[in-house]
Amino acid sequence: MPGDARTAQASLLERAEKAIPGAALGVFALPEKQRVVIESGQGSTVIDANGKAYIDYLLSSGPLILGHAHPEIVAAVQKQAALGSSYYALNRPAIELAELIVDAVPCGEALRYQSTGSEATFGALRLARAATGRKLVVKFEGSFHGSHDIAQMTTARMMGRNSTETVSESAGLAEVLADEVVIVPFNDLDAVADVVSRRGAEIAAIMVEPLQRVLRPMPGFLQRLRDLATRHGIVLVFDEVVTGFRLAWGGAQEHYGVIPDLACYAKAIGGGYPLSAIVGRRAILELADKRRSGSETYSYLGGTLTGNPLSAAAGLACLNVLKRPGSYERLRTLGDQLRTGLEEAGRRAGVPVQALGEGPVLSPLITENRNIRSARDLDTVNKKAMLHWAHEMIDRGIMLTPGGKMYLSLAHTDQDIEQTVRAAHGAFLAVR
Repeated sequence: MPGDARTAQASLLERAEKAIPGAALGVFALPEKQRVVIESGQGSTVIDANGKAYIDYLLSSGPLILGHAHPEIVAAVQKQAALGSSYYALNRPAIELAELIVDAVPCGEALRYQSTGSEATFGALRLARAATGRKLVVKFEGSFHGSHDIAQMTTARMMGRNSTETVSESAGLAEVLADEVVIVPFNDLDAVADVVSRRGAEIAAIMVEPLQRVLRPMPGFLQRLRDLATRHGIVLVFDEVVTGFRLAWGGAQEHYGVIPDLACYAKAIGGGYPLSAIVGRRAILELADKRRSGSETYSYLGGTLTGNPLSAAAGLACLNVLKRPGSYERLRTLGDQLRTGLEEAGRRAGVPVQALGEGPVLSPLITENRNIRSARDLDTVNKKAMLHWAHEMIDRGIMLTPGGKMYLSLAHTDQDIEQTVRAAHGAFLAVR
């Protein structure tokens, strides 16, 4: 790298401060001394403008399930880019990818594309309201469904509030929507049943992350949601933005054996490019058919780059790799190795650690509580220590989201896991 690399990165950060408030592209913001500008990524590694390499567990917050710059995705994108990046019209890659997704997803009868996970969850709720003629949405405390106004209601622990009270998590939200969102604790069957028994005739949708952040559903929980939704004519929506094509080829639906009415996908289906989809019952998705425009039940879904061929080509290449024998066995093995290694690293350092999650998505937590089932149980986590640990890990060349999830890819190696566990032990010692 010509010139002084450290000065180059400092200069880029200074320019970012002037042009981008917070010098961050979203909510991933590191302390000033650790801020980086990423220059490149290859496989399981990213390299910053200083030339420092990191084993990457961000993976762009999940989309890069094959790792950075996977050669088959690069080739597919290069081929499509030469043919055009976007047409605002039907195209071959979008049709082929839709067929593959609908065939893979247990609830799949049809599909409508969007561009982001937020758009997919918002669109699914709009469709549910159109299909039922109802307004209320049941959402789980601590769940995250994107950036739109409904999704930003009670994304965190409610700090002692009533379990059905809705709390805005961002300034500028349409506060009137708070009256149309009902909050219940994750994994609490009694709370859900109580709300549905009292207000079932008003509820359009129950939206749930089958794996809520890294909290596994209790046995029978998702099936009970399915039963309640069916009995009361409610649309059950799985937010599979994270779990889709990650926990299994058929996602969380296949992994947990429960089929919703609609499911929302993003991240993995775009292979690192912006693409999302709502998949599910044809009768519901047909409400977005433009030929229904003017009818009382027509529900608008669209966007300038929706289903663009560049993203669809990347997604098609990604899913064709994931479809190969052994892919999900390898992802589960990597996840199990890292979870076990992190917990053992904590034990050797004298720090109480448990790594929650499923398959290739996890989060190590510093807590003595061995019975974490809901967002309220996460109050027992030592958040200050967790942030300290994460910053120590970044200093040791492990890139991750402080306080967030760690994602694994097929590009990660056994050596990456071993190096990460060694770094984790040192970081836990520093925290202790």
